Amino acid sequence: MCSIMGYCGKCGDPERFRAGFEKTKSRGPDASRVVDTGNGLLGFHRLAIMGLTDAGMQPFACNGCYAVCNGELYGFEKQKAALAAKGYRFSSDSDCEILLPLWLEYGTEMFSLLDAEFACVIYDGRTREYIAARDPIGIRPLYYGYDAAGVILFASEAKNLVGLCPEILPFPPGCYWKNGRFTRYCDITAVPSVCRDDVETVCRNIREKLIAGVRKRLVSDAKVGFLLSGGLDSSLVCAIAARESKTPIRTFAIGMDRDAIDLKYARQVADYIGSEHTEVYMTREDVLSSLETVVALLGTYDITTIRASMGMYLVCKAIHETADIRVLLTGEISDELFGYKYTDFAPSAEAFQAESVKRVRELHLYDVLRADRCISVNSLEARVPFGDLDFVRYVMSVDPEKKMNRYGMGKYLLRHAFEGLGYLPDAILWREKAAFSDAVGHSMVDDLKQYAESLYTDAEFAERVLKFGHARPFTKESLLYRELFEKYYPSQSEMIADFWMPNRAWKGCDVNDPSARVLSNYGNSGK
Repeated sequence: MCSIMGYCGKCGDPERFRAGFEKTKSRGPDASRVVDTGNGLLGFHRLAIMGLTDAGMQPFACNGCYAVCNGELYGFEKQKAALAAKGYRFSSDSDCEILLPLWLEYGTEMFSLLDAEFACVIYDGRTREYIAARDPIGIRPLYYGYDAAGVILFASEAKNLVGLCPEILPFPPGCYWKNGRFTRYCDITAVPSVCRDDVETVCRNIREKLIAGVRKRLVSDAKVGFLLSGGLDSSLVCAIAARESKTPIRTFAIGMDRDAIDLKYARQVADYIGSEHTEVYMTREDVLSSLETVVALLGTYDITTIRASMGMYLVCKAIHETADIRVLLTGEISDELFGYKYTDFAPSAEAFQAESVKRVRELHLYDVLRADRCISVNSLEARVPFGDLDFVRYVMSVDPEKKMNRYGMGKYLLRHAFEGLGYLPDAILWREKAAFSDAVGHSMVDDLKQYAESLYTDAEFAERVLKFGHARPFTKESLLYRELFEKYYPSQSEMIADFWMPNRAWKGCDVNDPSARVLSNYGNSGK
């Protein structure tokens, strides 16, 4: 990961800007630079992944224009060659160096041409204006706010803008900002026409597109590793990567020291695919002592996001401290496309699809936010094969009747796509879904709940929740998280839409806890 920040106008206090920017130095510890464009400031903290020499350092400059980008541009070599044929010259192997030539050639149309996960800010010296944009899913973070003088600022994380902007908001995915307004260049959830292919054709396309998504994310000048939970999604990513790699891949798993569920399955997958596997154990003390750190780095009060971040943060911390890995592939974004445990209760195919649309549109507030912050704070880069744009577009277009659980097993299409091909043992391929926050060990969530219960009496809880109008806490655990959030992001709760919860309007989903453990269909998920 890298960190970017832009002050899009005359800056009266550059030191305050630099102080805010320093808060995300861990995203890019290799080198830092702030440039004065003549009409504002652009900052960049670099984590070198592609083009490891100093020539790949940003901001890039071309014809009086500047650009900073936190991103990976897949297949950029073809675009670079085409731009070189038009006379543009390049000094590095960095993928992001093509952004300014693309801007000079295509203007805002360039964003639709990118197969990328990115957030960028461009200064056009010819017109003295700024442009900012974010990828269609929001895999790379970007926030914005206005200072007291009305000047807009952009930054990789909300913490960069605390103290500089009275109100901080997430930059909408699939949009660019220009001339004071946001324009959507891509709605990744839009389905121009429903795909009516038969199940076998759908599964073949799912398999081929996911393999392609993993393959392109293996390209890196820095070393690549894999988070492996032993669940379907991360196991498939690892199994595909193991087949695509000439040497054994490196996998990492984490679980509680008392009752880890995932670790045994992760070990089973690692042995099967022949990976170089590392297990990390965490204790109750590790979880509770890291809680405030995790809330501060996440910038959220959402219950399920915080729970799931505990294990992810601690395993990434261990990777940063003990391994020479720089890039991590993860299994996020499968649930939003193929369904959660609770979407088994969807009353219709239309309702299933509407829920999928909602979840994909909000990914940048929940699962994608979690993966980005837990990984980047440890000076690593996240890559998400299930977020491949071609893959997401295709799965979103598949007839939702086929995606619903009509088969006695959730995510049937994804499982069947790899059935009988030897990628995974059947016991893993057909294993019941278990959420990461539960599967690291049920004791972790229980410990967090018990800790929160010990902090407030019932009367104190009833009184303190009244302070909050937006997204009011509804359990002692959620109150604890909200109070920690307010300590670091005062009065910024509307950065997050609400609590991630199952669709309470559906029969069987009107619950007061986001864990799948409270659902009647949890079954063998926790075994």
